[in-house]
Amino acid sequence: MSMEPTIGAQELALLQDIEAHAPATVGDVFARYGRANALARTTVLTMMERLRAKGYLTRVADGHLFRYDVSRPVAQARRDTIAAFVDRTLGGSVAPLCAFMAERGSLSAEERATLEALLRTLDDEGEERP
Repeated sequence: MSMEPTIGAQELALLQDIEAHAPATVGDVFARYGRANALARTTVLTMMERLRAKGYLTRVADGHLFRYDVSRPVAQARRDTIAAFVDRTLGGSVAPLCAFMAERGSLSAEERATLEALLRTLDDEGEERP
């Protein structure tokens, strides 16, 4: 089972904002992201500190302020969250997710091509195993 720290949708969106504008102070993030999402400054600070505790952000003192930067990119956060979902909710198997996607039947041509490429990659890796 994956023991990576996971983050919620709001934390992921905040991390994405910080990644796009790093390094950033709490005030910077509040002015840009917090106000746009009707969050109090204290809520933005709490979320940033939680992300720091989970290892997704670092902070460095800059005079009387802290500047936050991304230590694990958004792409890694998504992978961690997906891995935790598969482990926790699907018992470690992606088969239920694939079945859901097939039943839903609403893959775009681009999504289908991406999945087919991933399957080819998995097939290629499987051929190399003894």
